[in-house]
Amino acid sequence: MPMGVVMSSRQKKRVAQSGCETPEYGINTSKLGRNGSGGVATARLAQVISRSSNACQTAWVRGGRRPAGMTPQRTLSRTVSCSGIGLHSGRKVTLRIKPAPADHGIRFRRLDLNGLEVPAEADRISSLSYATALTQDAASVGTVEHLLAAFVGLGVDNATVELNAAEVPIMDGSAASFVYLVHEAGVKTLSAARRFLKVARPIVLSKGDKRIAVYPSDHFKVTYSISFDHPLLRHQSRTQQITEDSFAEEIAPARTFGFLKEVEQMRQKGLALGGSLDNAIVLGETGVLNNTLRFEDEFVRHKILDVIGDLALVGHPIIGHVVAHRAGHALHAGFAQKILQESDAWHLVDAPLAPAPEEAAVPETVTGTQPVKT
Repeated sequence: MPMGVVMSSRQKKRVAQSGCETPEYGINTSKLGRNGSGGVATARLAQVISRSSNACQTAWVRGGRRPAGMTPQRTLSRTVSCSGIGLHSGRKVTLRIKPAPADHGIRFRRLDLNGLEVPAEADRISSLSYATALTQDAASVGTVEHLLAAFVGLGVDNATVELNAAEVPIMDGSAASFVYLVHEAGVKTLSAARRFLKVARPIVLSKGDKRIAVYPSDHFKVTYSISFDHPLLRHQSRTQQITEDSFAEEIAPARTFGFLKEVEQMRQKGLALGGSLDNAIVLGETGVLNNTLRFEDEFVRHKILDVIGDLALVGHPIIGHVVAHRAGHALHAGFAQKILQESDAWHLVDAPLAPAPEEAAVPETVTGTQPVKT
């Protein structure tokens, strides 16, 4: 398992029972866990986490050579699928991720609405109530952030995501299932260059005591801090440089969380209808109700996962240091739109600078909009 993950005997049993569907190499979660939550993908993630993503890439399509200084766009090598439950709708959904050509971007396709598509773009944001939803014309798709984070974290630029309902399945509440799917599919390079959004000057957005900013840096890094009126969550902070390995091992397995006292109120609003102890960390008055934490600071790691997914709506991988304090989906989404509006604060480049040595993730206090360090 990824570092810090604790496997229960039931999870080990699920690993033994698990297998890929053919011919699409999907995960059949309908028989695994209550509500088909997809915990098996997290358990099996250790089997693929050490694979180099480059091992699945095809040769450069133009004579096997890549132009100097250019990073190619990538897509999946084959179609993969999974099924699970919508966190808020409570409905079963089947999701299929298909390869797509260069410059296609990420697009959601609603098979139950005659193939209507919704692009993963900031101007398609339609709802931000405990999750991020996108809408175009008569089609909407909700809870997109964990899947989008997996695409960003693993360097997938182009894909078509087909689903037969209005919400991406929650799986086990993390992005581990989607990391597993991408690793099972493999990735291949395409002929077009990947364009990175390199931050040239700070961009800041705040609302009350909630803040988010991005600062110039030579790589993509996130510092996030949270605080809640709860014994386990008085304050947590983490800084994480995002690479394919660090995302898969340190961020993707972190699950969504909620408070028991808020569950009934959410359900009265038609939310969290598919929530269960299998797909979320549930906090009672004094501690975690359902299971062992995968990381001591799993809560703030999940917030890093959320902001990576929400900022995917910018449409380009970011080269910069994102610093957030108690931000949440609404501020993340507003910040994605603000980044695009402040076009004088960044420029597009075909390749990042040579990667700096990966920095250790050090918990740090973030009380303002100044970067902790760059």
